[in-house]
Amino acid sequence: MIVLKDLFSSSIRADVLSLLLNSPDEKFYMREIANIIRKNPSGVKRELDRLEKMGIVLSEKVANLKYFRANTESPLYSELKSLIAKSLGLPGALKTLLRKVGAKTAFIYGPYAEGEDTKTVELFIIGNHLFGLPQGIKEIEERFLCRINYMTMSEDDYKLRKRKDLNIKKILSKKRITLIGRV
Repeated sequence: MIVLKDLFSSSIRADVLSLLLNSPDEKFYMREIANIIRKNPSGVKRELDRLEKMGIVLSEKVANLKYFRANTESPLYSELKSLIAKSLGLPGALKTLLRKVGAKTAFIYGPYAEGEDTKTVELFIIGNHLFGLPQGIKEIEERFLCRINYMTMSEDDYKLRKRKDLNIKKILSKKRITLIGRV
């Protein structure tokens, strides 16, 4: 039997679970997971091995790479997925998505960041080639029953515009929730 202390004893494990449980149809190799969640590969490897022993994660060797994915047949799968979503909330789900699509910096601004109870979230994303972002945003909107308005900007464009563009200056001067990177 799995003891909760064993399941949630590590922040790396929580990040790995968040990534895999929020992407159940995808498989990732260990270094890819480490890059996405920005954690040390040896720590990620250790946590993946523990989660595999618990039956929460499955692995498959393809050529010289070992791929990992969530075990959707695990009796704990749906409960863990729900628990991760509740504990990390909307910002946690967005953070997982943004890391996965390769965003460099991202933050929530506007009424949600100010603590207002709103069903619309304003999201500012800096990065290049954000493949899969629209579909990921749509899935998060459906899961959290909200609307996400997002603005994307390349890193170079952001560097040029952050000092001159009045709209960006206004956004940066207000309260925000940083999801990844530094503004």
